[in-house]
Amino acid sequence: MDSPLRLIASNPVDRLARTVEALLVVASAPLSVTELAEAADDDADRVETALGLLRERYSDGRSGIVLEQVAGGYAFRASREASEACARLYERPIERGLSQAAVETMAIVAYLGPCSRPEIARIRGVAADSAVASLLERGLIAEAGRETGLGGAVCYRTTALFERVFGLESLAALPRLDDLGADTGELRERLLEVASARAS
Repeated sequence: MDSPLRLIASNPVDRLARTVEALLVVASAPLSVTELAEAADDDADRVETALGLLRERYSDGRSGIVLEQVAGGYAFRASREASEACARLYERPIERGLSQAAVETMAIVAYLGPCSRPEIARIRGVAADSAVASLLERGLIAEAGRETGLGGAVCYRTTALFERVFGLESLAALPRLDDLGADTGELRERLLEVASARAS
Protein backbone atom coordinates (compact mmCIF):
# COMPACT_ATOMS: atom_id res chain seq x y z
CA MET A 1 0.00 0.00 0.00
CA ASP A 2 1.34 3.46 -1.01
CA SER A 3 2.22 5.91 1.75
CA PRO A 4 0.33 9.27 1.88
CA LEU A 5 3.61 11.06 0.97
CA ARG A 6 4.04 8.90 -2.12
CA LEU A 7 0.43 9.53 -3.20
CA ILE A 8 0.93 13.30 -2.89
CA ALA A 9 4.17 13.10 -4.87
CA SER A 10 2.40 11.24 -7.70
CA ASN A 11 -0.55 13.69 -7.85
CA PRO A 12 -0.37 15.36 -11.32
CA VAL A 13 -1.33 18.83 -10.02
CA ASP A 14 1.24 18.59 -7.23
CA ARG A 15 3.88 17.59 -9.80
CA LEU A 16 2.88 20.60 -11.92
CA ALA A 17 3.05 22.84 -8.82
CA ARG A 18 6.66 21.70 -8.27
CA THR A 19 7.48 22.52 -11.91
CA VAL A 20 5.85 25.96 -11.62
CA GLU A 21 7.72 26.51 -8.35
CA ALA A 22 11.04 25.75 -10.08
CA LEU A 23 10.20 28.07 -13.00
CA LEU A 24 9.45 30.93 -10.60
CA VAL A 25 12.69 30.31 -8.69
CA VAL A 26 14.88 30.50 -11.80
CA ALA A 27 13.01 33.40 -13.48
CA SER A 28 14.55 36.87 -13.24
CA ALA A 29 11.16 38.59 -13.64
CA PRO A 30 7.53 37.78 -12.83
CA LEU A 31 5.98 35.15 -15.14
CA SER A 32 2.40 35.27 -16.41
CA VAL A 33 0.11 32.22 -16.38
CA THR A 34 0.57 31.96 -20.17
CA GLU A 35 4.37 31.97 -19.85
CA LEU A 36 4.24 29.38 -17.08
CA ALA A 37 1.86 27.17 -19.09
CA GLU A 38 4.12 27.35 -22.17
CA ALA A 39 7.27 26.58 -20.18
CA ALA A 40 5.59 23.74 -18.27
CA ASP A 41 3.94 22.49 -21.49
CA ASP A 42 0.62 22.32 -19.67
CA ASP A 43 -2.84 23.86 -19.61
CA ALA A 44 -3.32 27.43 -18.24
CA ASP A 45 -6.24 26.33 -16.01
CA ARG A 46 -4.10 23.62 -14.42
CA VAL A 47 -1.30 26.15 -13.92
CA GLU A 48 -3.79 28.41 -12.09
CA THR A 49 -4.67 25.46 -9.82
CA ALA A 50 -0.96 24.78 -9.23
CA LEU A 51 -0.43 28.45 -8.36
CA GLY A 52 -3.25 28.15 -5.82
CA LEU A 53 -1.37 25.28 -4.13
CA LEU A 54 1.83 27.33 -4.10
CA ARG A 55 -0.01 30.38 -2.72
CA GLU A 56 -1.09 28.28 0.27
CA ARG A 57 2.36 26.79 0.71
CA TYR A 58 4.12 30.15 0.44
CA SER A 59 1.81 32.47 2.37
CA ASP A 60 2.92 35.14 4.85
CA GLY A 61 3.54 33.60 8.25
CA ARG A 62 4.10 30.08 6.87
CA SER A 63 7.33 30.61 4.95
CA GLY A 64 10.25 33.01 4.56
CA ILE A 65 9.31 33.22 0.88
CA VAL A 66 5.96 34.56 -0.33
CA LEU A 67 4.30 34.02 -3.72
CA GLU A 68 2.82 37.26 -5.01
CA GLN A 69 0.93 38.39 -8.09
CA VAL A 70 2.84 41.44 -9.30
CA ALA A 71 3.79 43.31 -12.50
CA GLY A 72 1.38 41.24 -14.60
CA GLY A 73 2.69 37.88 -13.41
CA TYR A 74 3.76 35.77 -10.43
CA ALA A 75 7.02 35.91 -8.50
CA PHE A 76 8.56 34.93 -5.20
CA ARG A 77 9.74 37.58 -2.73
CA ALA A 78 11.10 37.53 0.80
CA SER A 79 8.45 37.64 3.51
CA ARG A 80 8.15 40.91 5.45
CA GLU A 81 9.83 39.40 8.51
CA ALA A 82 12.81 38.25 6.41
CA SER A 83 13.14 41.31 4.15
CA GLU A 84 15.54 43.25 6.41
CA ALA A 85 17.94 40.31 6.63
CA CYS A 86 17.82 39.95 2.82
CA ALA A 87 18.53 43.67 2.39
CA ARG A 88 21.55 43.39 4.70
CA LEU A 89 22.86 40.42 2.71
CA TYR A 90 22.71 42.14 -0.69
CA GLU A 91 22.69 45.87 0.17
CA ARG A 92 21.55 46.70 -3.33
CA PRO A 93 20.85 50.39 -4.15
CA ILE A 94 17.16 49.61 -4.72
CA GLU A 95 16.78 48.45 -1.16
CA ARG A 96 18.06 51.72 0.30
CA GLY A 97 15.46 54.38 0.95
CA LEU A 98 14.49 56.78 -1.83
CA SER A 99 15.06 60.51 -1.28
CA GLN A 100 12.03 62.81 -1.14
CA ALA A 101 12.98 64.16 -4.59
CA ALA A 102 13.14 60.60 -5.99
CA VAL A 103 9.77 59.71 -4.43
CA GLU A 104 8.14 62.80 -5.95
CA THR A 105 9.72 62.09 -9.34
CA MET A 106 8.64 58.45 -9.13
CA ALA A 107 5.05 59.52 -8.41
CA ILE A 108 5.03 61.87 -11.40
CA VAL A 109 6.34 59.21 -13.78
CA ALA A 110 3.98 56.57 -12.38
CA TYR A 111 0.87 58.75 -12.70
CA LEU A 112 1.68 60.85 -15.78
CA GLY A 113 4.32 58.86 -17.67
CA PRO A 114 5.72 58.72 -20.14
CA CYS A 115 7.00 62.21 -19.27
CA SER A 116 10.26 64.12 -19.75
CA ARG A 117 12.72 65.73 -17.32
CA PRO A 118 11.54 69.26 -18.24
CA GLU A 119 7.93 68.21 -17.53
CA ILE A 120 8.94 66.62 -14.21
CA ALA A 121 10.89 69.79 -13.30
CA ARG A 122 7.86 71.96 -14.15
CA ILE A 123 5.61 69.89 -11.90
CA ARG A 124 8.07 69.69 -8.99
CA GLY A 125 9.27 73.27 -9.37
CA VAL A 126 12.95 72.21 -9.22
CA ALA A 127 15.44 70.44 -11.50
CA ALA A 128 14.88 66.68 -11.81
CA ASP A 129 18.24 65.51 -13.24
CA SER A 130 19.58 63.91 -10.06
CA ALA A 131 16.29 62.20 -9.11
CA VAL A 132 15.79 60.83 -12.64
CA ALA A 133 19.39 59.55 -12.74
CA SER A 134 18.90 57.81 -9.37
CA LEU A 135 15.67 56.12 -10.50
CA LEU A 136 17.27 55.04 -13.80
CA GLU A 137 20.24 53.55 -11.91
CA ARG A 138 17.88 51.57 -9.69
CA GLY A 139 15.90 50.30 -12.69
CA LEU A 140 12.63 51.81 -11.47
CA ILE A 141 12.16 53.93 -14.60
CA ALA A 142 13.33 53.52 -18.20
CA GLU A 143 13.45 55.57 -21.39
CA ALA A 144 10.23 55.53 -23.40
CA GLY A 145 10.94 57.50 -26.57
CA ARG A 146 11.12 61.26 -27.06
CA GLU A 147 8.73 64.19 -27.04
CA THR A 148 7.54 65.17 -30.50
CA GLY A 149 9.16 68.14 -32.22
CA LEU A 150 12.71 69.28 -32.86
CA GLY A 151 15.15 68.17 -30.18
CA GLY A 152 12.41 66.40 -28.23
CA ALA A 153 13.41 65.52 -24.68
CA VAL A 154 13.69 61.88 -23.59
CA CYS A 155 10.53 60.58 -21.92
CA TYR A 156 10.45 58.10 -19.03
CA ARG A 157 8.05 55.39 -17.90
CA THR A 158 7.97 53.02 -14.94
CA THR A 159 9.36 49.50 -15.27
CA ALA A 160 8.16 46.04 -14.27
CA LEU A 161 10.73 46.27 -11.47
CA PHE A 162 8.89 49.35 -10.13
CA GLU A 163 5.65 47.35 -10.03
CA ARG A 164 7.41 44.45 -8.36
CA VAL A 165 9.19 46.58 -5.74
CA PHE A 166 5.97 48.41 -4.85
CA GLY A 167 3.86 45.23 -4.94
CA LEU A 168 1.58 46.37 -7.79
CA GLU A 169 -0.06 43.95 -10.18
CA SER A 170 -0.06 46.82 -12.71
CA LEU A 171 -0.10 50.64 -12.76
CA ALA A 172 -3.91 50.41 -12.66
CA ALA A 173 -3.49 49.32 -9.02
CA LEU A 174 -2.10 52.75 -8.04
CA PRO A 175 -4.49 54.74 -5.84
CA ARG A 176 -6.47 57.38 -7.73
CA LEU A 177 -5.16 60.93 -7.30
CA ASP A 178 -8.56 61.99 -5.95
CA ASP A 179 -8.25 59.36 -3.20
CA LEU A 180 -4.85 60.54 -1.94
CA GLY A 181 -4.94 62.16 1.48
CA ALA A 182 -4.39 65.85 2.13
CA ASP A 183 -0.94 65.16 3.65
CA THR A 184 0.53 64.63 0.16
CA GLY A 185 0.53 68.42 -0.14
CA GLU A 186 1.64 70.48 -3.09
CA LEU A 187 2.73 67.57 -5.26
CA ARG A 188 -0.78 66.14 -5.21
CA GLU A 189 -2.19 69.51 -6.33
CA ARG A 190 0.35 69.82 -9.13
CA LEU A 191 -0.31 66.27 -10.30
CA LEU A 192 -4.06 66.96 -10.35
CA GLU A 193 -3.52 70.17 -12.35
CA VAL A 194 -1.38 68.42 -14.95
CA ALA A 195 -3.71 65.42 -15.09
CA SER A 196 -6.73 67.66 -15.78
CA ALA A 197 -4.79 69.71 -18.35
CA ARG A 198 -3.87 66.49 -20.19
CA ALA A 199 -7.47 65.28 -20.10
CA SER A 200 -8.81 68.50 -21.65
